[in-house]
Amino acid sequence: MDRTNLMKTNRLVAIERLALCFALSLASGMGFRTHAVESWPQFRGPNGSGVAEHAQPPVTLGPTNGPRWCIEVPWSPSSPSVWGDRLFLTTFADGELQTRAYATGDGHLIWSKGIKPGQLESFHGTDGSPAASTPATDGKHVVSYFGSFGVICYDLKGKELWRRPFSCAVSGGAYGTGTSPILAHDRVVLNRDLDGDSLVCLLKASSGKTIWETPRPDAVGSFGTPIVWHNQGFDEIVTPGSVHIKGYDFKTGHERWVVEGTTGFACTTPVLGDGMLFYAAWSPGGADAPWPSWETFLERNDKNHDGEVTFDEFPPDRRDFVRGLDRDHDGKITRKDWEMILARAAKARNLMLAIRPGGSGDITQTHVAWTTTKGLPYVPSPLYYQGRIYLVRDGGMMSSFDAKSGNVFYSQERLEAAGSYYSSPVAADGRIYVASLPGKLSVIKAGGDHPEILHQADFGERIFASPAIVGRSVYLRTQTHLYAFGQP
Repeated sequence: MDRTNLMKTNRLVAIERLALCFALSLASGMGFRTHAVESWPQFRGPNGSGVAEHAQPPVTLGPTNGPRWCIEVPWSPSSPSVWGDRLFLTTFADGELQTRAYATGDGHLIWSKGIKPGQLESFHGTDGSPAASTPATDGKHVVSYFGSFGVICYDLKGKELWRRPFSCAVSGGAYGTGTSPILAHDRVVLNRDLDGDSLVCLLKASSGKTIWETPRPDAVGSFGTPIVWHNQGFDEIVTPGSVHIKGYDFKTGHERWVVEGTTGFACTTPVLGDGMLFYAAWSPGGADAPWPSWETFLERNDKNHDGEVTFDEFPPDRRDFVRGLDRDHDGKITRKDWEMILARAAKARNLMLAIRPGGSGDITQTHVAWTTTKGLPYVPSPLYYQGRIYLVRDGGMMSSFDAKSGNVFYSQERLEAAGSYYSSPVAADGRIYVASLPGKLSVIKAGGDHPEILHQADFGERIFASPAIVGRSVYLRTQTHLYAFGQP
């Protein structure tokens, strides 16, 4: 080989080596960039589903079943969200509405940022808090919503990026705020259903600037969190409301469809599965729990017989609820208020429904695939998992339905964990995790013709929050503690 050809060959070898190094470097870089950070980014995890698809959490978990760590946290009913090595909570402490970041490895507090509102919203004295909404994160932003203040956004290190104030919330029943913000497509979605001036809005995650804001004048006192549904080529924001559930165009906020005749006050969040959307909710005032007539209500509660009812005529533990019956906010319940309540109740139905995709306008009669009135939850959201819908209702009763057809696998089977349920069920690795308000956590095998209980543990204090499942870990907030179970 002559010298010229040898030089050419050497150059070709060098180029090939450089190309190979570049390819390996690119592949390595691509692998790093596409590696999915393990996360539970919002209330009930990815898009509110309650499902951690590839997680392998422990089965036996309880206060005496080897928690990885346990720390004290101030009381609030909001649930944890997780991104990588950080767990986020909201809470009300030291007179502040706080967002906190904890290390998932050992539970130490990384940062806490608080704001002091000019006025606190009304909230239930024993079950409520002005920090009831779960924060949302996308790995760049941590967004918290407080009904007393509005929306505030931090980065993962706790630096405030922006804030978007709203007027102090006044919500149905004086129970306080229940909805949580979500993050999708670099946008913040928030549903604010109040006693007046209800709305759903879309904000820029980078700045908090309003992209659109759609009034919801017929929505009163609902507490469910929205989800995003890619429905026949359109991204939609789906949010429950009073006596209806609606889908809004993600880009414009235009109402695309509505199903009428759902529950009067919505506490639950819809879920997706098998190409459909599922929604289940119960509240007082439906056909199975009708409101009494005005005359009956007056006879039961008008202690001084003056023809109207003031709050001090009720026992102290009922006054938070009955404030929501004062529809014109004049400090008393009159026949006028009661007529407004009965008119809305006449439109309400407590039910579970499955909605097919593709509809527009009023799709109540055209796109509801199936319904049921059995086993309906008051606060816990439905769970779609492995082709089934699971419902948990007060009293510790669980139901399971075929998602496509609505056929019943089992109905209102007892979990041996009585009491009310505020925490929503979550699932991973063929198991369902659900906690009762008195503090009993049940781990149930998915599927079957009855709920097979794999493990139960009593935490000895109330549980409002829904568990977060990430990788091999479960994070659970009780009334005064935050637990981590499993491997980090």
